[in-house]
Amino acid sequence: MAKYIAQILVLGGQVVGRAFAKAVRQEVAASQAAAKRAGGGKQGTKAAATDHFMGMTLQEAQQILNLSPELKVEEINSNYEHLFKVNEKSKGGSFYIQSKVVRAKERLDEELKNRDEMKTKRALKNGEQTEADSGSKS
Repeated sequence: MAKYIAQILVLGGQVVGRAFAKAVRQEVAASQAAAKRAGGGKQGTKAAATDHFMGMTLQEAQQILNLSPELKVEEINSNYEHLFKVNEKSKGGSFYIQSKVVRAKERLDEELKNRDEMKTKRALKNGEQTEADSGSKS
């Protein structure tokens, strides 16, 4: 009887181990695919990490704020302000939608910050001056 219980435990452990290993491989593959979709390389990895951290993809944020693919700060701010005011609870709006609008704005602000950092890094790598450097030397 003890022999059968031991066999059941060993087989059960093997099954769980294989399932866990398969789940890890699938997660790694999904992460790599997400990074590749987001542009590949370090930039894609950073975009995928930002999506995960912020809990919202860039495309979802653009849809929520009804934006075009080119991100313009003025358009982001005007659409955000309009949608935030329209969805105020005191005006009969939805707190849930208002919170989605706020999260979308945060995601887009993070994307703009990441793009600025990438431009600065490229400029420094190419030996060019950044706007901040040229302004401080004048």
